[in-house]
Amino acid sequence: MPLAGKGMLLTSMNIDPMHEAEFNRWYDREHLLERVAIPGFLEARRYVAHSGNPKYLCLYSTKTFDVLDSASYRKALANPTEWSKTTMARFKNMIRAIARITISNGQGRGGALGIIRLRPAGDHDRLRDALRHQLDPQKLDGIVSMHLIENDAALSRPITDDPPVSDPGAGDWFVLIDATHVDAVPAAAARFTGDPVFKPLVISNGVYSLMWDLAGSDISGA
Repeated sequence: MPLAGKGMLLTSMNIDPMHEAEFNRWYDREHLLERVAIPGFLEARRYVAHSGNPKYLCLYSTKTFDVLDSASYRKALANPTEWSKTTMARFKNMIRAIARITISNGQGRGGALGIIRLRPAGDHDRLRDALRHQLDPQKLDGIVSMHLIENDAALSRPITDDPPVSDPGAGDWFVLIDATHVDAVPAAAARFTGDPVFKPLVISNGVYSLMWDLAGSDISGA
């Protein structure tokens, strides 16, 4: 599979322009390294929106899905640095998804990423099979790989002291489209946003450009 591992943490958020430089400094100098250093985390990829909302997106791949509910990860969540506390308090419109990688086709990762958020309905096995037929990059110029990740509804609920009673978005699925450039994404995304089977399930879609990536092997001593 072109995506490493079996689990994925997806986070996305906006930040006020007045705090944006500090936000990017925190992500680039502390946060990604902290997360990738957690046992079982394999790599992270950080993106900025070409078109879409929220503006910033990060994908973390893990060796197994269970890593995202492990004692090591929970310890990191429970013990943020002061820099993290300050920065995270400034997040707006945050999306946090803890997901299983269920389909991953193609070869490699691209410098651009299309993302389509779906709210599954009906028979999930049937929907997954229908998506599988469309997640084939072979006949799409500029598309190197395509993937489906499926949220765990319990683990993807917001981390707050008083979580909402109802949070339908916690069970959403995401189609990920790895492309060589942003202009290649719309034709691939149309397989979902323009298909009468999938279109009613689409919550949002966007196109993102890769800022940088970090693998566990990049960290000194790993």
